[in-house]
Amino acid sequence: MTNKDTKKNYDQQTIDSFGQEWQKFDQENLSEYEIHKLFDKYFNIFPWSKISDNSIGFDMGCGSGRWAKIVAPKVGHLNCIDPAAGAIEVTKKALSQNKNVTFLNASIDNVSIIEKSQDFGYSLGVLHHIPDTQKALEACVNLLKPNAPFLLYLYYNFDNRSFLYKSLWRCSEVLRAIISKLPNVLKPILTDAIAIFVYWPLSRFSKLISCIGLNPSMLPLSFYKDSSFYTLRTDSRDRFGTPLEQRFSKNYILKMMHAAGLENVKFSEHEPYWVAVGFKK
Repeated sequence: MTNKDTKKNYDQQTIDSFGQEWQKFDQENLSEYEIHKLFDKYFNIFPWSKISDNSIGFDMGCGSGRWAKIVAPKVGHLNCIDPAAGAIEVTKKALSQNKNVTFLNASIDNVSIIEKSQDFGYSLGVLHHIPDTQKALEACVNLLKPNAPFLLYLYYNFDNRSFLYKSLWRCSEVLRAIISKLPNVLKPILTDAIAIFVYWPLSRFSKLISCIGLNPSMLPLSFYKDSSFYTLRTDSRDRFGTPLEQRFSKNYILKMMHAAGLENVKFSEHEPYWVAVGFKK
């Protein structure tokens, strides 16, 4: 039985937007140091001890393949799945030397993987861009064998931040609502401008604060204090150029994971918020 549903659970404009983003920012310009540092921030709670070189798993929403490139050599086989044809092409190029990878250009509701067949799975920064995130999460869990781990990253709704921080985000939402609807020729110009005039100075201010021995974690964009300008441009395009975005509290994410059939859920206590891992019942 494959994971199929007659009702489509995707937003085509968002898919097209990410296809264009990953073709422009294929992550080939990231240093090995930076990509592995980013990888560790997301995968630091992943139970690698339960994974072997015989394990078969999936990357739901593989994008540029930046995570798959590190995961593939650690496992038996990896299914890279993305509904954007442009993203799949970028991933194929990034993993051209890996013979244990299958590339699937499919949405989450029509992927041709047998249910209960996967030893692990992960979906990082993807399911909050799908209309019904709960249904998408359940579709991912359905692919897993019992006791298999699933690593999830969903945008948080700043439930651990101050009123001022949340207010600044609401202002940025107005910009996203405008920029995400602009023609593709204009989007990168404006998102690059945001990277230059907002992301860069704020992230470097946090870096300065860190260098003098203070904790900058409560400052906007402090997460990027050690990031390259390439990453700032990528994430600015991601944040302001994407038509559909949803955010959830930590407690709500926990409820969704439980409802999807995951147990023993553990959250990372560090940014990015919220990364969590659970095991299929």
